Amino acid sequence: MFTVNELACALLDRHGLTPQLVPRLGVDAYEKHGITKRREWIENKTGDSLTHIGSYSISSEQMRGNIENPIGAVQVPLGIAGPLAIRGTYAQGIFYIPMATTEGALVRSYERGMVTLTRAGGAVTRVYQDENRVSPVFLMSSVASAYDFTNQIAQEFTRIKEEAESTTAHGKLLRLECHPIGREVIVTFCYSTADAHGMNMIVKATEQACRWILKNPQVQDFYLFSGLSSEKRGSGALLGGGKGKKVTAGATLSAELIKNYLHTTPAKLVDLWHHTVLGHLQGNAIGYNAHYANGLAALFIACGQDVANILNSAVGITNFELLDDGQAYVSVTLPSLTVGTVGGGTGSGTSLECLRILGVAGNGGARKLAEIVAATLLAGEISMAAAVVSHEFTQAHDKYGRNRPEP
Repeated sequence: MFTVNELACALLDRHGLTPQLVPRLGVDAYEKHGITKRREWIENKTGDSLTHIGSYSISSEQMRGNIENPIGAVQVPLGIAGPLAIRGTYAQGIFYIPMATTEGALVRSYERGMVTLTRAGGAVTRVYQDENRVSPVFLMSSVASAYDFTNQIAQEFTRIKEEAESTTAHGKLLRLECHPIGREVIVTFCYSTADAHGMNMIVKATEQACRWILKNPQVQDFYLFSGLSSEKRGSGALLGGGKGKKVTAGATLSAELIKNYLHTTPAKLVDLWHHTVLGHLQGNAIGYNAHYANGLAALFIACGQDVANILNSAVGITNFELLDDGQAYVSVTLPSLTVGTVGGGTGSGTSLECLRILGVAGNGGARKLAEIVAATLLAGEISMAAAVVSHEFTQAHDKYGRNRPEP
């Protein structure tokens, strides 16, 4: 008798569809000839020539640790937008922003906002919080045990901190936050990660600490991820901060500037904000913004950030206010912006070059990058709002997008 799996494999084999694993190639996996061999393997499988994928300038050895089964690299058009004047604690001066995207009109739109902010004297930026977190859940036998555990774990912080930090030279455990649910306790481990995004680093540190905590007789087991930390997904918890950097950017825009560069008035910008806030409420949105994800995606791709962190980074609040003197005050608040300038994809190829354009590559650059991101998103918010108010949104995409691009 044949099993179902054996019959299925026999049928696939008869039609020449026997599945094969992608070649691992052992020690040659990240050598250039190994990458070429793997790419030729998939070319033979598909019958397609992968000329562009095979044309890349990244050192093949530098791909190690960032990707598995490499066959080359993809290319995304890269534009530069600016000037953008920033008056921050870490970012000070004039910046030109690299943005990788295939959406026509995006770079030009952000640039219009940047020029407006620069003419207004620049965006003022501040970083309030800088940390990352992991939230394991511990399983107890009863509500009473969970209560006792919650009280005891605070007393063991020094020992837990030693265990966690024994795995890393850069991550520092700042505090523990307990969230009891019935007979379970979610414990949020809050870390400083220096200039790294640091998620892998703090996950390793947290697991080390959890294994020590498991020695507590009240703890039956633990799961490293509970979902509370909101890594790479949006949630209301992100509005409070603690997932990355909490950063703000704001500027005062005169009626003259808004008329000349945004083709509208302060009152109309604020009126649009009011009506679209109502739409966000009706849609049950988390926070309020026009299109943070556009700017985040373009910057993250250009600068070697973990692109999936757009989901938590895009949770925030844009605010437009009409001042007594008729000017508008515009601001963005990004409570959970996750960016880094060391580790991950930041150290090689085009990513490193883009970070250098911004003057943030390497140690000491992460908070500066956060302020640049906040100012960039503010530019995008005012430009898109103006396009909607002035009814130029569709026209702009026709003019600069794929339909009828103009120089």
